[in-house]
Amino acid sequence: MDNNQFEDEQMLEWTADEEQAGERMDKWLHEQLDDPSVSRTQIQDWIKGGAVSVDGKTVKSNYRITAGDQIKVEIPSVVEAEIAAEPIPLDIVYEDSDVIVINKPRGMVVHPAPGHTSGTVVNALMYHCKDLSGINGVMRPGIVHRIDKDTSGLLMAAKNDLAHLSLAEQLKEHSVTRKYIALVHGNLPHDTGTIDAPIGRDAKDRKQFAVTDVNSKHAVTHFAVLEHIGTDFTLVELQLETGRTHQIRVHMKYIGYPLAGDPVYGRSKTVALHGQALHAAVIGFDHPRTGERLLFETELPSDMQQVLLQLKSR
Repeated sequence: MDNNQFEDEQMLEWTADEEQAGERMDKWLHEQLDDPSVSRTQIQDWIKGGAVSVDGKTVKSNYRITAGDQIKVEIPSVVEAEIAAEPIPLDIVYEDSDVIVINKPRGMVVHPAPGHTSGTVVNALMYHCKDLSGINGVMRPGIVHRIDKDTSGLLMAAKNDLAHLSLAEQLKEHSVTRKYIALVHGNLPHDTGTIDAPIGRDAKDRKQFAVTDVNSKHAVTHFAVLEHIGTDFTLVELQLETGRTHQIRVHMKYIGYPLAGDPVYGRSKTVALHGQALHAAVIGFDHPRTGERLLFETELPSDMQQVLLQLKSR
């Protein structure tokens, strides 16, 4: 859901459980929506406007939730915003009438959001493509999945709703192949392994994510060591089985091998990168119209290659 971008009024409903008891309504609802484009202030405005009710009665933002509360949110209809098409160059790996696969550079945001209203992948796609799927609304046309701003690599987008529904279902069924290359701190002792640990909001910092059993989602990451670089770093291939926000970054920190250059979950100034040393190197999926299996692979970006050369020359 996108802040101020709702085409039609939407109704959402929850029944609070014992773990959620005692939470402030505005804070809890912000966590439930889990959408960076919907601010807590926006939610407070909804509550003031009577869009949020508990057992049929409106409440205030500081209302404390009780187990068994029947919570309803009527997201109001508003006027759609215009997202500008911008002539931003794209590194196109594959394109046809249904899908487009691009190699996103580090530092580029995938879709417009507060603080990033231009210069995004969506702005570039809107200029390049005549049509994009509209399932995710005007702020995210064509976007089926995301990668972080400072993660480089392969991203698929849908040009029509048929393609979008197919790709989204494949992601849901975990049949999309997504492999990443990462440089992590430490000498990872296991050649291969699987991290199966739920991810949710960090209780100490709600802007971050962490392995937690509270309000979390199932998350699985498989890893394989590609190369040990001295005793301080390891180059790793990671394959996503699920696709949670910051999943690789959170999971690698959890097992004690955080990503190099990660300003949030690791140590940001240990390598000469603007962001985490993470590249989405491989993506594979069934073509939504023909059923043909497509698989794409890209090399590491030049900045990561340079970092590896520097570390190996020590």
